[in-house]
Amino acid sequence: MTLIKSISGIRGTIGGKPNEGLSPVDVVRFTSAYGTWLKSYSKNTEKLKVVIGRDARISGEMVTNLVTGTLQGLGIDVIDLGLSTTPTVEVAVPMENADGGIILTASHNPKQWNALKLLNEKGEFISAQDGADLLAIAEENAFNYADVDNLGNCTKDDSYLDKHIQSILDMDLVNVEAIKSKNYKVAIDCVNSTGGIFLPALLKALGVTNIIELYCEPNGQFPHNPEPLPENLTEISNQIKAQGADVGFVVDPDVDRLCMVCENGDMFGEEYTLVAIADYVLKHTPGNTVSNLSSTRALRDVTEKNGGEYFASAVGEVNVVNMMKAKNAVIGGEGNGGVIYPDSHYGRDSLVGIALFLSHFATSGLDSCTALRATYPDYYISKNKIELTPEIDVDNVLVKMAEKYANEDVNDIDGVKINFAEEWVHLRKSNTEPIIRIYSESKSMEAADTLAQQIISDIKGFI
Repeated sequence: MTLIKSISGIRGTIGGKPNEGLSPVDVVRFTSAYGTWLKSYSKNTEKLKVVIGRDARISGEMVTNLVTGTLQGLGIDVIDLGLSTTPTVEVAVPMENADGGIILTASHNPKQWNALKLLNEKGEFISAQDGADLLAIAEENAFNYADVDNLGNCTKDDSYLDKHIQSILDMDLVNVEAIKSKNYKVAIDCVNSTGGIFLPALLKALGVTNIIELYCEPNGQFPHNPEPLPENLTEISNQIKAQGADVGFVVDPDVDRLCMVCENGDMFGEEYTLVAIADYVLKHTPGNTVSNLSSTRALRDVTEKNGGEYFASAVGEVNVVNMMKAKNAVIGGEGNGGVIYPDSHYGRDSLVGIALFLSHFATSGLDSCTALRATYPDYYISKNKIELTPEIDVDNVLVKMAEKYANEDVNDIDGVKINFAEEWVHLRKSNTEPIIRIYSESKSMEAADTLAQQIISDIKGFI
């Protein structure tokens, strides 16, 4: 069993003994810690209000019941969106003038996982310091529950699918008429989670009437590994070619990561989701961009071409958002298909990404996704990982790697990133899994793979 407490929330496998997996006891404990922290953090002097929503995981209903009851036990009112998406909950928190939010999802992790993603009153992830304070509360069991006359209430609200979609339609850069005029045939793969509810509704609102739906039943039975990587997307690739679709969209279970597939079945490239959408945004609203250290150099190239400045942050959505605010970025995100568009909200949002991408495609003057992809510089990222065992001293390994490549341009704000003249490699301990991630980028996949294998060999020499 696994339980991981990090900047990305409280994530673990369902079952097992307390403090070894995400057991019911752990769900209650960390929800209690969040509610207790929120009471000290919030400036609201009245009864607090928290928005919750979940993806379609099998454990979702059970976890929802535990979270709802615990918050009520703390005297906090709950607005339950039910089956929802991470960005929808993020949008709902400020719309409801709520004090915080909890999304019940383990994102791209397999079905045995679940997690609590924790939001502040802005609908944004809580800070690293807030997370540390919360974990201290959990460690000390420093909870004080409400008496019977002051329990919280729970209200169910299923209106936010429509509200979220309407907020997207209202964005200046979403061109519904252009999209409708193209009569696109669009394929989607929603891995039997809540994207199966939200993507068809969004596409129809954008004027797309010909939709090929793969795995859109929100039953939590993921038909393939839910991480939207090329090796997991063979079926949608085949269906696009067989049925003559113009583009395919793939999302993870909580709909904050977006990948596209071209009309010939080739991957647009998850790294290029943000690149293409940023290009469209920058053409209309010039400015700066931000992505994390593990993201492609192509975003820098596109930003500079459009007259802006590019900045790299530490990995993690909260870090990207903080730098976006500091640098007044007009768009940002992460290379794993995460698009953050401040005109909507400061959170990764596949629904916003789809609307902006289709607007871009429809107004580009190009007749295929392949042609659009060809307008961007080619970089290739090799993504690898090393499984961790308890005896491995990861911090020491990273120090030794930095020392070994001290003659290169080394960035150590988040793990170790080694910048070479034509390529780079980034090594960091994952926030969500017991692994070291090794991302390498070069001008060809062969070169990126070769660099990765060289680095893996170096690491193994230190463990």
